[in-house]
Amino acid sequence: MIDFPYLVGITRRTPSRILFLVVDGIGGMPHPATGKSELETARIPNLDRLAQHSATGLITPVAPGIAPGSGPGHLALFGYDPLKYLIGRGVLEALGSDVALAPGDVAARGNFCTLTPDGLVADRRAGRVHSETSGKLCHQLNRVSVPGARIEVHPGKEHRFTLVLRGEGLSEEVSDTDPSHDGVAPLAAKALTPAAQKTAALVNAFVGAAHRTLRGQEQANGVLLRGLSKVPALPPMGHAYKLHPAAIAAYPMYRGLAHVLGMTVLPTGPSFQDEVDTLQQHFTSHDFFYLHYKPADAAGEDGDFDEKVRALETLDGFIPALLDLKPDVLVVTGDHATPAVLAAHSWHPVPLLIHAASTQGDGVPRFTERAFANGSLGRLPSVGTMLLVLAHAGKLSKFGP
Repeated sequence: MIDFPYLVGITRRTPSRILFLVVDGIGGMPHPATGKSELETARIPNLDRLAQHSATGLITPVAPGIAPGSGPGHLALFGYDPLKYLIGRGVLEALGSDVALAPGDVAARGNFCTLTPDGLVADRRAGRVHSETSGKLCHQLNRVSVPGARIEVHPGKEHRFTLVLRGEGLSEEVSDTDPSHDGVAPLAAKALTPAAQKTAALVNAFVGAAHRTLRGQEQANGVLLRGLSKVPALPPMGHAYKLHPAAIAAYPMYRGLAHVLGMTVLPTGPSFQDEVDTLQQHFTSHDFFYLHYKPADAAGEDGDFDEKVRALETLDGFIPALLDLKPDVLVVTGDHATPAVLAAHSWHPVPLLIHAASTQGDGVPRFTERAFANGSLGRLPSVGTMLLVLAHAGKLSKFGP
Protein backbone atom coordinates (compact mmCIF):
# COMPACT_ATOMS: atom_id res chain seq x y z
CA MET A 1 0.00 0.00 0.00
CA ILE A 2 1.23 3.47 -0.84
CA ASP A 3 0.41 4.60 2.73
CA PHE A 4 2.35 1.83 4.50
CA PRO A 5 4.21 4.03 7.01
CA TYR A 6 7.60 2.36 6.57
CA LEU A 7 7.37 1.75 2.83
CA VAL A 8 10.32 3.92 1.81
CA GLY A 9 12.50 2.06 4.30
CA ILE A 10 11.75 -1.43 2.96
CA THR A 11 11.43 -0.86 -0.80
CA ARG A 12 14.59 -1.25 -2.84
CA ARG A 13 15.67 -0.89 -6.44
CA THR A 14 16.51 -4.12 -8.25
CA PRO A 15 16.98 -5.07 -11.92
CA SER A 16 13.81 -7.20 -11.88
CA ARG A 17 10.97 -6.16 -14.19
CA ILE A 18 7.26 -6.31 -13.47
CA LEU A 19 4.59 -6.59 -16.17
CA PHE A 20 1.17 -5.71 -14.72
CA LEU A 21 -1.61 -6.63 -17.16
CA VAL A 22 -5.00 -5.17 -16.23
CA VAL A 23 -7.83 -6.88 -18.11
CA ASP A 24 -10.59 -4.32 -17.69
CA GLY A 25 -13.81 -5.90 -16.43
CA ILE A 26 -12.33 -9.42 -16.45
CA GLY A 27 -14.64 -10.89 -13.81
CA GLY A 28 -18.07 -12.17 -14.71
CA MET A 29 -21.09 -14.20 -13.63
CA PRO A 30 -22.59 -17.49 -14.83
CA HIS A 31 -24.81 -17.35 -17.89
CA PRO A 32 -28.33 -18.50 -16.91
CA ALA A 33 -28.42 -21.04 -19.76
CA THR A 34 -25.08 -22.73 -19.00
CA GLY A 35 -24.16 -21.92 -15.43
CA LYS A 36 -20.70 -20.86 -16.64
CA SER A 37 -19.07 -17.43 -16.47
CA GLU A 38 -17.34 -15.82 -19.43
CA LEU A 39 -13.95 -17.09 -18.23
CA GLU A 40 -15.35 -20.58 -17.72
CA THR A 41 -16.85 -20.53 -21.21
CA ALA A 42 -13.83 -19.13 -23.04
CA ARG A 43 -11.14 -21.30 -24.64
CA ILE A 44 -8.05 -19.78 -23.01
CA PRO A 45 -5.37 -22.49 -22.94
CA ASN A 46 -2.48 -20.08 -22.40
CA LEU A 47 -4.07 -18.42 -19.38
CA ASP A 48 -5.13 -21.82 -18.03
CA ARG A 49 -1.55 -23.11 -18.34
CA LEU A 50 -0.22 -19.96 -16.71
CA ALA A 51 -2.65 -20.38 -13.80
CA GLN A 52 -1.32 -23.87 -13.13
CA HIS A 53 2.15 -22.45 -12.45
CA SER A 54 1.26 -19.24 -10.60
CA ALA A 55 -0.02 -17.93 -7.30
CA THR A 56 -3.72 -17.22 -7.63
CA GLY A 57 -6.59 -15.76 -5.66
CA LEU A 58 -9.43 -13.25 -5.71
CA ILE A 59 -9.39 -9.54 -4.90
CA THR A 60 -12.09 -7.14 -3.74
CA PRO A 61 -11.60 -3.77 -5.49
CA VAL A 62 -13.10 -1.39 -2.89
CA ALA A 63 -15.27 -3.16 -0.31
CA PRO A 64 -17.72 -6.07 -0.26
CA GLY A 65 -20.87 -5.19 -2.16
CA ILE A 66 -19.41 -2.06 -3.79
CA ALA A 67 -19.34 -1.91 -7.60
CA PRO A 68 -16.37 0.32 -8.44
CA GLY A 69 -15.73 2.59 -11.36
CA SER A 70 -12.55 2.06 -13.35
CA GLY A 71 -10.78 4.87 -11.48
CA PRO A 72 -11.20 3.44 -7.96
CA GLY A 73 -10.58 -0.07 -9.30
CA HIS A 74 -7.24 0.90 -10.80
CA LEU A 75 -6.17 3.04 -7.85
CA ALA A 76 -6.63 0.08 -5.51
CA LEU A 77 -4.57 -2.20 -7.77
CA PHE A 78 -1.65 0.22 -7.55
CA GLY A 79 -1.91 0.47 -3.77
CA TYR A 80 -3.92 3.70 -3.35
CA ASP A 81 -6.88 3.46 -0.99
CA PRO A 82 -9.72 4.48 -3.35
CA LEU A 83 -11.73 5.88 -0.43
CA LYS A 84 -8.90 8.28 0.38
CA TYR A 85 -7.60 9.03 -3.11
CA LEU A 86 -10.82 9.29 -5.10
CA ILE A 87 -10.14 10.93 -8.48
CA GLY A 88 -12.88 12.31 -10.67
CA ARG A 89 -13.33 10.69 -14.07
CA GLY A 90 -13.19 14.06 -15.82
CA VAL A 91 -9.60 14.78 -14.84
CA LEU A 92 -8.50 11.31 -15.91
CA GLU A 93 -10.17 11.67 -19.29
CA ALA A 94 -8.68 15.13 -19.80
CA LEU A 95 -5.11 14.26 -18.89
CA GLY A 96 -5.29 11.06 -20.90
CA SER A 97 -6.31 13.09 -23.94
CA ASP A 98 -3.37 15.47 -23.42
CA VAL A 99 -5.68 18.31 -22.40
CA ALA A 100 -3.74 20.76 -20.25
CA LEU A 101 -5.57 21.70 -17.05
CA ALA A 102 -4.68 24.81 -15.09
CA PRO A 103 -5.35 25.22 -11.34
CA GLY A 104 -9.03 25.99 -10.92
CA ASP A 105 -10.16 24.29 -14.15
CA VAL A 106 -12.93 21.70 -13.86
CA ALA A 107 -13.14 18.73 -16.23
CA ALA A 108 -15.98 16.27 -16.80
CA ARG A 109 -16.15 12.98 -18.67
CA GLY A 110 -18.87 13.18 -21.32
CA ASN A 111 -20.84 10.58 -23.25
CA PHE A 112 -22.79 11.25 -26.39
CA CYS A 113 -26.10 9.49 -25.86
CA THR A 114 -29.33 8.75 -27.70
CA LEU A 115 -32.46 10.45 -26.35
CA THR A 116 -36.04 9.48 -27.20
CA PRO A 117 -38.50 12.17 -28.40
CA ASP A 118 -39.80 12.49 -24.85
CA GLY A 119 -36.31 13.04 -23.44
CA LEU A 120 -35.47 9.63 -21.99
CA VAL A 121 -32.07 7.98 -22.42
CA ALA A 122 -32.42 5.22 -25.01
CA ASP A 123 -28.67 4.45 -25.19
CA ARG A 124 -26.08 5.94 -22.81
CA ARG A 125 -23.35 5.39 -25.39
CA ALA A 126 -25.18 6.35 -28.59
CA GLY A 127 -24.38 2.99 -30.13
CA ARG A 128 -20.66 3.65 -29.49
CA VAL A 129 -20.59 6.08 -32.42
CA HIS A 130 -17.40 6.19 -34.45
CA SER A 131 -14.64 8.46 -33.16
CA GLU A 132 -14.74 10.46 -36.41
CA THR A 133 -18.43 11.21 -35.88
CA SER A 134 -17.99 12.25 -32.26
CA GLY A 135 -15.06 14.47 -33.28
CA LYS A 136 -17.33 16.39 -35.64
CA LEU A 137 -19.98 16.71 -32.94
CA CYS A 138 -17.40 18.04 -30.49
CA HIS A 139 -16.53 20.70 -33.06
CA GLN A 140 -20.19 21.77 -33.05
CA LEU A 141 -20.34 21.84 -29.25
CA ASN A 142 -17.27 24.05 -29.08
CA ARG A 143 -19.46 26.78 -30.55
CA VAL A 144 -21.69 26.67 -27.47
CA SER A 145 -21.32 29.75 -25.28
CA VAL A 146 -22.21 29.78 -21.58
CA PRO A 147 -21.96 33.06 -19.64
CA GLY A 148 -19.59 32.82 -16.68
CA ALA A 149 -17.03 30.33 -18.02
CA ARG A 150 -15.01 29.36 -21.07
CA ILE A 151 -16.11 26.05 -22.54
CA GLU A 152 -13.88 23.51 -24.28
CA VAL A 153 -15.06 20.16 -25.66
CA HIS A 154 -12.36 17.64 -26.57
CA PRO A 155 -13.12 14.40 -28.45
CA GLY A 156 -12.21 11.06 -26.92
CA LYS A 157 -12.58 7.52 -28.20
CA GLU A 158 -15.91 6.54 -29.78
CA HIS A 159 -18.80 8.13 -27.83
CA ARG A 160 -16.57 9.75 -25.20
CA PHE A 161 -15.52 13.38 -24.87
CA THR A 162 -14.08 15.71 -22.25
CA LEU A 163 -15.75 18.94 -21.14
CA VAL A 164 -13.47 21.57 -19.60
CA LEU A 165 -14.79 24.62 -17.74
CA ARG A 166 -12.34 27.49 -17.25
CA GLY A 167 -13.06 30.55 -15.14
CA GLU A 168 -13.09 32.03 -11.65
CA GLY A 169 -14.75 30.41 -8.66
CA LEU A 170 -15.45 26.99 -10.21
CA SER A 171 -16.08 23.96 -8.01
CA GLU A 172 -15.83 20.23 -8.57
CA GLU A 173 -18.54 19.56 -5.97
CA VAL A 174 -21.27 19.03 -8.58
CA SER A 175 -23.30 15.88 -9.19
CA ASP A 176 -23.41 13.93 -12.45
CA THR A 177 -26.05 14.31 -15.14
CA ASP A 178 -25.54 10.68 -16.22
CA PRO A 179 -28.27 8.52 -14.61
CA SER A 180 -26.07 5.40 -15.18
CA HIS A 181 -28.82 3.43 -16.92
CA ASP A 182 -31.20 3.69 -19.84
CA GLY A 183 -34.92 4.35 -19.76
CA VAL A 184 -34.86 7.46 -17.60
CA ALA A 185 -34.23 11.15 -18.22
CA PRO A 186 -30.78 12.72 -17.79
CA LEU A 187 -30.28 14.18 -14.33
CA ALA A 188 -29.93 17.86 -13.57
CA ALA A 189 -26.53 18.77 -12.15
CA LYS A 190 -26.80 19.71 -8.49
CA ALA A 191 -24.43 21.64 -6.25
CA LEU A 192 -23.13 19.41 -3.47
CA THR A 193 -21.93 22.44 -1.49
CA PRO A 194 -23.16 26.05 -1.47
CA ALA A 195 -19.96 27.17 -3.20
CA ALA A 196 -20.78 24.94 -6.18
CA GLN A 197 -24.06 26.65 -7.14
CA LYS A 198 -22.43 28.65 -9.93
CA THR A 199 -20.74 25.59 -11.46
CA ALA A 200 -23.92 23.51 -11.33
CA ALA A 201 -25.79 26.26 -13.16
CA LEU A 202 -23.05 26.42 -15.80
CA VAL A 203 -23.17 22.67 -16.32
CA ASN A 204 -26.95 22.68 -16.74
CA ALA A 205 -26.72 25.59 -19.16
CA PHE A 206 -24.16 23.72 -21.25
CA VAL A 207 -26.22 20.52 -21.30
CA GLY A 208 -29.33 22.42 -22.41
CA ALA A 209 -27.42 24.18 -25.18
CA ALA A 210 -25.78 20.91 -26.25
CA HIS A 211 -29.14 19.18 -26.59
CA ARG A 212 -30.47 22.00 -28.73
CA THR A 213 -27.35 21.82 -30.93
CA LEU A 214 -27.57 18.03 -31.35
CA ARG A 215 -31.34 17.81 -31.79
CA GLY A 216 -31.16 16.75 -35.44
CA GLN A 217 -28.73 13.86 -34.90
CA GLU A 218 -30.10 10.34 -35.29
CA GLN A 219 -27.99 8.64 -32.61
CA ALA A 220 -25.87 11.14 -30.72
CA ASN A 221 -28.56 13.72 -29.93
CA GLY A 222 -27.74 14.24 -26.25
CA VAL A 223 -24.90 14.38 -23.74
CA LEU A 224 -24.32 12.91 -20.29
CA LEU A 225 -21.66 14.20 -17.89
CA ARG A 226 -19.98 12.64 -14.89
CA GLY A 227 -16.92 12.92 -12.72
CA LEU A 228 -16.54 16.71 -12.49
CA SER A 229 -13.12 17.19 -10.96
CA LYS A 230 -9.92 19.18 -10.61
CA VAL A 231 -6.34 17.89 -10.82
CA PRO A 232 -5.45 16.16 -7.51
CA ALA A 233 -2.07 15.75 -5.81
CA LEU A 234 -1.24 12.09 -5.15
CA PRO A 235 2.01 10.53 -3.91
CA PRO A 236 3.92 9.37 -7.01
CA MET A 237 4.22 5.58 -7.13
CA GLY A 238 7.72 5.70 -8.62
CA HIS A 239 9.10 7.42 -5.51
CA ALA A 240 7.18 5.36 -2.96
CA TYR A 241 7.92 1.98 -4.56
CA LYS A 242 11.39 2.90 -5.95
CA LEU A 243 10.25 2.03 -9.46
CA HIS A 244 10.64 3.57 -12.91
CA PRO A 245 7.04 2.87 -14.01
CA ALA A 246 5.54 3.15 -17.49
CA ALA A 247 1.98 2.84 -18.76
CA ILE A 248 0.71 1.56 -22.10
CA ALA A 249 -2.99 2.16 -22.72
CA ALA A 250 -4.99 3.02 -25.82
CA TYR A 251 -7.88 4.70 -23.98
CA PRO A 252 -7.44 8.25 -22.64
CA MET A 253 -8.92 7.66 -19.19
CA TYR A 254 -6.29 5.07 -18.30
CA ARG A 255 -3.45 7.19 -19.63
CA GLY A 256 -4.79 10.02 -17.47
CA LEU A 257 -4.77 7.85 -14.36
CA ALA A 258 -1.20 6.77 -15.08
CA HIS A 259 -0.21 10.42 -15.50
CA VAL A 260 -1.70 11.34 -12.11
CA LEU A 261 0.23 8.47 -10.45
CA GLY A 262 3.51 9.64 -11.97
CA MET A 263 4.01 6.92 -14.56
CA THR A 264 5.67 7.61 -17.89
CA VAL A 265 2.85 7.32 -20.43
CA LEU A 266 4.24 5.71 -23.59
CA PRO A 267 2.57 6.69 -26.89
CA THR A 268 0.84 3.76 -28.55
CA GLY A 269 -1.75 2.93 -31.19
CA PRO A 270 -5.47 2.16 -30.84
CA SER A 271 -5.31 -1.66 -30.72
CA PHE A 272 -3.98 -4.10 -28.14
CA GLN A 273 -1.53 -5.35 -30.75
CA ASP A 274 -0.20 -1.78 -30.86
CA GLU A 275 0.13 -1.83 -27.08
CA VAL A 276 2.08 -5.09 -27.16
CA ASP A 277 4.33 -3.72 -29.90
CA THR A 278 5.01 -0.66 -27.73
CA LEU A 279 5.79 -2.89 -24.76
CA GLN A 280 8.28 -4.91 -26.80
CA GLN A 281 9.99 -1.74 -28.04
CA HIS A 282 10.43 -0.25 -24.56
CA PHE A 283 10.78 -3.31 -22.35
CA THR A 284 14.38 -2.59 -21.34
CA SER A 285 13.68 1.05 -20.50
CA HIS A 286 11.50 0.61 -17.37
CA ASP A 287 11.18 -1.82 -14.48
CA PHE A 288 7.38 -1.65 -14.16
CA PHE A 289 4.86 -1.73 -17.00
CA TYR A 290 1.12 -1.21 -16.64
CA LEU A 291 -0.55 -2.73 -19.73
CA HIS A 292 -4.27 -2.19 -20.24
CA TYR A 293 -6.75 -4.41 -22.15
CA LYS A 294 -10.18 -2.85 -22.72
CA PRO A 295 -12.35 -5.10 -24.98
CA ALA A 296 -13.61 -7.44 -22.24
CA ASP A 297 -15.09 -4.53 -20.30
CA ALA A 298 -16.69 -2.96 -23.38
CA ALA A 299 -18.43 -6.24 -24.27
CA GLY A 300 -19.58 -6.74 -20.69
CA GLU A 301 -21.06 -3.25 -20.50
CA ASP A 302 -22.91 -3.93 -23.77
CA GLY A 303 -24.41 -7.09 -22.25
CA ASP A 304 -22.82 -9.20 -24.99
CA PHE A 305 -21.77 -12.45 -23.31
CA ASP A 306 -20.45 -14.08 -26.48
CA GLU A 307 -18.42 -11.00 -27.43
CA LYS A 308 -16.84 -10.89 -23.99
CA VAL A 309 -15.90 -14.55 -24.38
CA ARG A 310 -14.31 -13.72 -27.73
CA ALA A 311 -12.43 -10.78 -26.18
CA LEU A 312 -10.97 -13.08 -23.52
CA GLU A 313 -10.00 -15.64 -26.16
CA THR A 314 -8.31 -12.92 -28.20
CA LEU A 315 -6.35 -11.81 -25.14
CA ASP A 316 -5.25 -15.40 -24.55
CA GLY A 317 -3.50 -15.37 -27.92
CA PHE A 318 -1.20 -12.57 -26.70
CA ILE A 319 -0.01 -14.36 -23.56
CA PRO A 320 2.92 -16.19 -25.26
CA ALA A 321 4.29 -12.87 -26.59
CA LEU A 322 4.17 -11.40 -23.08
CA LEU A 323 5.94 -14.44 -21.62
CA ASP A 324 8.59 -14.26 -24.35
CA LEU A 325 9.71 -10.95 -22.84
CA LYS A 326 10.60 -12.92 -19.69
CA PRO A 327 9.29 -10.48 -17.08
CA ASP A 328 10.48 -11.39 -13.62
CA VAL A 329 6.91 -10.97 -12.41
CA LEU A 330 3.79 -11.16 -14.59
CA VAL A 331 0.53 -10.05 -13.02
CA VAL A 332 -2.82 -10.73 -14.70
CA THR A 333 -5.87 -9.26 -13.01
CA GLY A 334 -8.65 -6.72 -13.48
CA ASP A 335 -9.90 -3.48 -12.00
CA HIS A 336 -13.42 -4.80 -11.46
CA ALA A 337 -15.91 -7.35 -12.74
CA THR A 338 -18.23 -6.50 -15.65
CA PRO A 339 -20.63 -9.44 -15.97
CA ALA A 340 -22.40 -9.45 -19.33
CA VAL A 341 -25.57 -10.71 -17.64
CA LEU A 342 -25.69 -7.42 -15.71
CA ALA A 343 -24.32 -5.21 -18.52
CA ALA A 344 -22.58 -3.15 -15.85
CA HIS A 345 -19.71 -3.07 -13.38
CA SER A 346 -20.41 -5.26 -10.36
CA TRP A 347 -19.23 -6.02 -6.82
CA HIS A 348 -18.04 -9.54 -7.64
CA PRO A 349 -14.47 -10.64 -6.82
CA VAL A 350 -11.79 -10.31 -9.47
CA PRO A 351 -9.21 -12.99 -10.39
CA LEU A 352 -5.58 -12.25 -9.46
CA LEU A 353 -2.61 -14.17 -10.89
CA ILE A 354 1.04 -13.57 -9.96
CA HIS A 355 3.61 -15.51 -11.98
CA ALA A 356 7.24 -15.43 -10.84
CA ALA A 357 10.19 -17.68 -10.08
CA SER A 358 9.01 -17.68 -6.45
CA THR A 359 5.64 -19.25 -7.40
CA GLN A 360 5.35 -22.96 -8.06
CA GLY A 361 1.63 -23.11 -8.66
CA ASP A 362 -1.39 -23.80 -6.48
CA GLY A 363 -2.78 -26.79 -8.34
CA VAL A 364 -5.45 -24.54 -9.83
CA PRO A 365 -6.52 -26.09 -13.16
CA ARG A 366 -8.03 -23.09 -14.96
CA PHE A 367 -8.03 -19.30 -15.07
CA THR A 368 -11.55 -18.81 -13.67
CA GLU A 369 -13.22 -17.14 -10.73
CA ARG A 370 -14.29 -20.42 -9.11
CA ALA A 371 -10.87 -22.04 -9.55
CA PHE A 372 -9.05 -19.03 -8.12
CA ALA A 373 -11.21 -19.17 -5.00
CA ASN A 374 -8.99 -22.12 -4.02
CA GLY A 375 -5.69 -20.36 -4.78
CA SER A 376 -2.93 -19.71 -2.25
CA LEU A 377 -3.50 -15.95 -2.22
CA GLY A 378 -7.01 -16.42 -0.87
CA ARG A 379 -9.27 -13.40 -1.05
CA LEU A 380 -7.74 -10.03 -0.26
CA PRO A 381 -8.39 -6.33 -0.79
CA SER A 382 -7.07 -5.01 -4.11
CA VAL A 383 -5.13 -2.32 -2.26
CA GLY A 384 -2.75 -5.00 -0.99
CA THR A 385 -1.85 -6.28 -4.46
CA MET A 386 1.19 -4.06 -5.06
CA LEU A 387 2.99 -5.18 -1.89
CA LEU A 388 2.58 -8.80 -2.99
CA VAL A 389 3.88 -7.96 -6.46
CA LEU A 390 6.89 -6.08 -5.08
CA ALA A 391 7.67 -8.98 -2.74
CA HIS A 392 7.61 -11.50 -5.61
CA ALA A 393 9.92 -9.17 -7.57
CA GLY A 394 12.44 -9.08 -4.70
CA LYS A 395 11.86 -5.36 -4.19
CA LEU A 396 10.95 -5.46 -0.47
CA SER A 397 13.45 -5.81 2.36
CA LYS A 398 12.68 -7.28 5.79
CA PHE A 399 10.44 -5.12 7.97
CA GLY A 400 11.76 -4.52 11.47
CA PRO A 401 14.80 -5.92 13.34
